[in-house]
Order: sequence, then structure tokens, then C-alpha cells
Amino acid sequence: MKIIKKAWPVLFKKVLSGEKTFDLRLADFKCKPGDILVLEEWNPKTKKYTGRILEKKVTYVLKTKKQKFWTKKEIEKYGFQVIALK
Repeated sequence: MKIIKKAWPVLFKKVLSGEKTFDLRLADFKCKPGDILVLEEWNPKTKKYTGRILEKKVTYVLKTKKQKFWTKKEIEKYGFQVIALK
């Protein structure tokens, strides 16, 4: 299955270069090893997509509710997932 998500430029560049091989996302969608994570570069300043797209194979998914990046309500509802990419 292909999963399409926005990626801010600084993180998109790190995945593109190979420096960043994982992704932390709110677990509000299903994701499993073998899926393809499609990252579409999104500029938060212009609120537009840049047109650059990356596809990465999901190799591992770790879900947790122990982090504090999103609101308590969102965390309680969804938890988190760390997505390893190849």
C-alpha cells in the first residue's frame, strides 16, 4: 500500500540525502512493513507543495504513546509510530 504524507523541506532533504532513515508520525493511519511511504515536500511558509516527491519502503514500524510532540488528546487517541525507511 502507498501512504502519502507531507514532509517539510529540512526533513525531506535529510531523507533524500540518506541521513534520515526513519520517520516519526502521529499514528492516525495504518502502516506496516512492505508499505511505501510517499513523501511530498511541503513548504509551510508558502503552504504549497514544492513538487519534489520521494518513495521509501517501510521496513519496521514502532508504535508508542510515550512522547509529547502533539496534544495530549491526540496522543491519547492515536499514540505515535516510528517508521524505519529503506
